[in-house]
Formats: sequence, C-alpha cells, structure tokens
Amino acid sequence: MMSDDGEQLLVVYDDHSDQRSISLDETSSTEESPDETKLCLETTNDAIPYIGQRFATHDHAYEFYSEFAKRCGFSIRRHRTEGKDGVGKGLTRRYFVCHRAGNTPVKALNENKPQRNRKSSRCGCQAYMRISKTTELGAPEWRVTGFSNHHNHELLEPNQVRFLPAYRTISDADKNRILMFAKTGISVQQMMRLLELEKCVEPGYLPFTEKDVRNLLQSFRKVDLEDESIDLLRMCRNIKDKDHNFQFEYKLDSNNRLENIAWSYASSIQSYEVFGDAVVFDTTHRLNAFDMPLGIWVGMNNYGMPCFFGCALLREENLKSYSWALKAFLGFMNGKVPQTILTDQTSCVREAIAMEMPSAKHAYCIWLIVAKFPSWFNAVLGERYNEWKSEFYRLYNMELIEDFEMCWRDMVNSFGLHTNRHINTLFASRTLWALPYLRSHFFAGMTTTAHSKAINAFIQRFLSAQTRLAHFIEQVAVAVDFKDQAGEQQTMQQNLQNICLKTGAPMESHAASVLTPFAFSKLQEQLVLAAHYASFQLEDGFLVRHHTKLEGGRKVYWIPREGIISCSCHHFEFSGILCRHALRVLSTGNCFQIPERYMPLRWQRINTSAKLLQNTLSDHTERVQLLQGMVSNLVTESVKSKDRLDIAMEHVSVLLSRIRDHPVPSSRYARNDCFT
Repeated sequence: MMSDDGEQLLVVYDDHSDQRSISLDETSSTEESPDETKLCLETTNDAIPYIGQRFATHDHAYEFYSEFAKRCGFSIRRHRTEGKDGVGKGLTRRYFVCHRAGNTPVKALNENKPQRNRKSSRCGCQAYMRISKTTELGAPEWRVTGFSNHHNHELLEPNQVRFLPAYRTISDADKNRILMFAKTGISVQQMMRLLELEKCVEPGYLPFTEKDVRNLLQSFRKVDLEDESIDLLRMCRNIKDKDHNFQFEYKLDSNNRLENIAWSYASSIQSYEVFGDAVVFDTTHRLNAFDMPLGIWVGMNNYGMPCFFGCALLREENLKSYSWALKAFLGFMNGKVPQTILTDQTSCVREAIAMEMPSAKHAYCIWLIVAKFPSWFNAVLGERYNEWKSEFYRLYNMELIEDFEMCWRDMVNSFGLHTNRHINTLFASRTLWALPYLRSHFFAGMTTTAHSKAINAFIQRFLSAQTRLAHFIEQVAVAVDFKDQAGEQQTMQQNLQNICLKTGAPMESHAASVLTPFAFSKLQEQLVLAAHYASFQLEDGFLVRHHTKLEGGRKVYWIPREGIISCSCHHFEFSGILCRHALRVLSTGNCFQIPERYMPLRWQRINTSAKLLQNTLSDHTERVQLLQGMVSNLVTESVKSKDRLDIAMEHVSVLLSRIRDHPVPSSRYARNDCFT
C-alpha cells in the first residue's frame, strides 16, 4: 500500500482473519479536507466521528469511537496498524473496525482434537474509522482520515448492546468483592445478587454476567492449581491426624501432579455399613472453580433421608479415572460392594462398574434421564409433550415386562416417534431404567420422584463451593454435618409423631414398634390394601388378586415352618417392604407378627454406631438394640398424653444425670472404640 506522499508503508495485521475480507484504504471512505480539520482532545463533546477530527493519542481516539459504537448498537476492535518503513519511524496509521468485520477463517480439521463448532458473529461488515499520525501543529497528534458507518447487519438495542464482550468489564473493586465472596463458598448466582443489591441495580444490569464471574474464578484457579493440589493433600493429612477414621486416596501423574483424589468421612463409612446396599454414584457435576469432574456417592437411610458416602475429584472423565475412583471407594468401605448402584448414562461409568463391581446390579438414575426430556422432545412433540410425558411415566411404573413392551410400541405409534433417535436409545437401554426390568433388585426407594429430588437437593448443597481447592473438602464436611444434624431433628420429629394404627391387626402394631415411622408408613399402605384382596390356596402356593377381579393375580409361596414367603410381584426384593399379596396370605394363615427376616435391619429403629458394634460383639449389640427398642417404646407411649410425657421427662432427666456421673475410661470409649 502506498501513502499519500508516495512513501512505502509497512503493513502489520493485528487479526489475520481480516486480511482477505476487508479492504480499507484511501478510496474506501470519505477523505479528510484541510478546511474541515478540528482539534479534538480527550474532553471533546463531539458525538459523531468526522474527517479531520483530532485526538491527542490513538487510545483517546479508540475510546471515543468505542463510546460512539456503544450508543449506536455495536462494538469495535483494533483491526490493523501501519508504520513507515525504517528504524525509528514508528506507528503512523491505525484502523478500528466493527466487531462483526471480517470473516472467520476455515480451521483445518484435526481428528484427534475435539471441535467446539462455535458460531462466529463476523459477517464482513465494512464500518470502520481510520486515524493517521501528524505533526503539522508541532506536537504529535492523531487525525481521522477515514470513516464509514454503514453496517450490513442489524444494530443492537441499548438493553442488548451491554452484553457484547467489549462492554462487559469487571472492575478491580468488583474482582476483590467476588474473590471475597468466593472464600465464603456461596454460589456465583448468589454473588451476582449481592452485587446487584450493593450497587442498587436491577437484576441482570451489572456490567458483567455470571459467565464472566465463572471465567474470572477459573482463571485464578488455573494459575494456582498446582499449589492448590499441594494444599489439598496437606489438608487431608491434617484431617487424618485429627480423625483416624477419615479416609482419603490420591493419585499423582508422571509429573508428580495431582491427578485424582477421593475421600470419605468417619460418619459416612458408618452409614455405609448399614445403608450401603443401594448407592447413587452421580458424575454429572463439575467443580467449576477448577474445571474438574466431581463424583459423589450417596444413599438413603432408614428414615428415608439422603446420606453421604464419599466424594472424588478427577482430572479426566474416562474409564481409567472412574475405575480408579470405584477402587478407592471400595477401599474405604472395606471391600463391601453395594447390591445396586445407580448412575447416569455415561458409557465409561458403565464399563468401570462392570470391571470393579461386577456383582452389583447397575441401573440408570431415572431423574437424570427425565431432566433431558425438554431438550429431547419439547420441540418435537410441541403441545403433546406433556401428554407424552404422562404416558412415559405410566409405562415406567408398570409391573410386567410384556405390558411395558406392548404399550411402548403403542406409544411410539401414537406420537409418531419411530425415527426419533432418543426414543430408540431409551428402548435399547430399557433394562437399565424401566421398573418392570428392575423390580427383582433392591433400590431403597431411590427410584421415586420425591426421593430423587431430595438426593439432588442434598448434592446441590456443596456444589456451590467455589473457594480454594483445599477448603472444598472442609466445605463438603460442613454440608454433610449440617445434613446429619438436620436429619437427626427430622428423625426425632418422626419418632415423636403419634403413629395412627389403621387396621387394628396385630401385625400392624408389631411393625410399628420395630420399623422407623418412614418404613412403617410404607408397610401400612400395603396392609390397608391387603384387606381388599382375596387369596386362593393352590397345590404349590396361593393365588392373590383384587376382590373385584375374576382373573389374573399374583402367585405367593409360603413355607410357615421356615418363615419364608415370596411373591411374584417382587415388591419386597425391590423395596425391602412386604407387599399386600404376601401380607394377605400371612393374615389368612393366622400369622400375627411379620417374620423377622422381612423387617430388614436397614429399616429398623437403629443407629449406625449400634450396627457397627454388631460386627464385633453381638452380645453388646443386642443390649444396645434392646435399649433402643425400650427408648422407642418409651417415646411412643409417652406422647399419648401430657401427663405421661411429664412423667417420662422427669424420670429420664434423673436417669441421664446418673449416667453422666458414671465415669468412663476415655473419651473414645463412648464412640467407635467402646467395648474394645
């Protein structure tokens, strides 16, 4: 390119993608006129750029044009610079262009590298402003020598233009506030709300977005991740020194950097001893501050409340990482494999479970599948989406496999989903999520919507932790401890409730004295329904069906001498609660108590520490369980009247005082090391 005085210019492109797409030279816009020149310093009040307008520096020119662009509904960027050839000549010309100038260059495809395929906003817009350096008035200054405000795209409204990246800025003061908020462990959403309140602005009107805040936090974590990992391991060792029952395992890569880490608390290991028969392994979350996949193990206790088992932070989401996490978890739990394990649909997790827990029944979390339905089917089904969703739940809860498969075909035909890939994928994996295929396996009720929501809410409690990596373990511990305390309060509330017997049957009162209120309510539902069923003795068992039905029914097998009963509906195997069919047969056979084996320990009024003692000294455990039964009966009888409650509180207070006055060998005696 040649300058006005014929000297050759050195051209330097700031953005190589623009070289072929925009041609901004002396002939492409209005040129300056000596008569129109006007000095414009930083404090100029001129609203629109014009030829000859002058600025003290090129930065002042950029700021002026940027403000003009913001008012018009677009943003700008520095396009290219030009300088005279030769040493010491310096920069003589600059171009500022619309943010949508140029076209995105075609990237060479790399099969080994995943492509992000993000849509570009560039559309070859020719709007620009050119400034040139001059010393005509003595001191160096910059003069507008070219300007065009013609755009080939729609300009944004004022309430939209502020979301352009060029106008989204986080001030140093706001950065400090955000980092301070992060140390408290609150979520990014909460940070935004606090800043809005502090600045007295409407929601959504801060000069930055949630994404900007997440990027800011992540940028700080990436810089210090290696130091964070060292602090994390130091933190784990410190916790281990204070609590020998705390468990953690980690793996370093070839460069001696932290690759994976997993941990579990003493209370979690105790809970797993009793309630580790059914486990959720949720790997759908990430620790955003460090961009690390997070694996969480949770279950359901005897009062129907979520309980935490363990956690893992992984560098990668692959088979190797998940296998390592499962091995570490089993190590914490003394090799005890759960009967069933629920996960998302990740193939790597499925393969890892098959390798490390081959004896466990693997199934998919239905709530993680349903969460994807709006994006999968909303647009496809339109107004019929809710109708289809109701039909899906009906099929999901069916009892017989034959009915499910027949009705699934009818559903596909009715809604025209023959070629829908999501429907085909769901049907192909139906044995991993549909209840007709899973009823012979124990799930502790974690397939219901209510319990799935409770588990998800529990997990969300510690996902907001955005502080230092070393503090994350402590924050999870705080969340777990908070849940444990809340759980104790809910447990007490359940036990204090005056249980209402509905059938008057001896089996009902017996079950009420043994099972937790949560488990008893489930059994009571079946007892009430059992009264509506008729039983017919056959050569090899009983046929039980609703009194209004003339055909069908469930086959029940009962061996009174051995106290064994089973039903073809598999309700007990699935939930740990006897079904109405089996209860009807027991009632018909003059059975006044539910056989002991059909009131599992995991649904009884026991605590985890008592169960641990059973593993070592059964005689002491029996005494503990006897005491717990007495306390349970005491509560049940005391709450029936005010006088009874007053008497109980008076005597229990005296008894507690006597027990506390009795010496114990050490502080550890009353915890996990008692009776040793």
